[in-house]
Amino acid sequence: MTNPVCPETGAPMYRGVRPMTLTYKGKSITFDMPGWYCDQSEESIHTGEDMKVSDRMLNLLKARSEGLLEPEEIRRIRKKLHLSQEAAGLLIGGGPRAFQKYESGDLLPSRAVSSALVLLDHDPEALSVLKAHSKAA
Repeated sequence: MTNPVCPETGAPMYRGVRPMTLTYKGKSITFDMPGWYCDQSEESIHTGEDMKVSDRMLNLLKARSEGLLEPEEIRRIRKKLHLSQEAAGLLIGGGPRAFQKYESGDLLPSRAVSSALVLLDHDPEALSVLKAHSKAA
């Protein structure tokens, strides 16, 4: 993308990051938001890739507010269970691509998936119950 022009001032805009704060249910998170910024106004333009940053941060904030597992915890538990992302999605829930999305922060896990992972983190041997159940289905 060539440098866009500020819609408010007509000045050139430049790539950079600026702090952004999101609030959800009384909790806030501040992070560096990439985008095109105007030095003469508060205007900004964000690409689809830029918006992934804010979407992931909003999902992180929602996970914290709702008591769901965060992406790093999901990855840690899955690796502790020696499961690939695809196998975890098929055994625990969400489908073959779900854990890729949970671990990148692109998708919030359901309460059921989050609870199942908490239980499996506490008792990894219980994974054998899920494996036996999926073979029976």
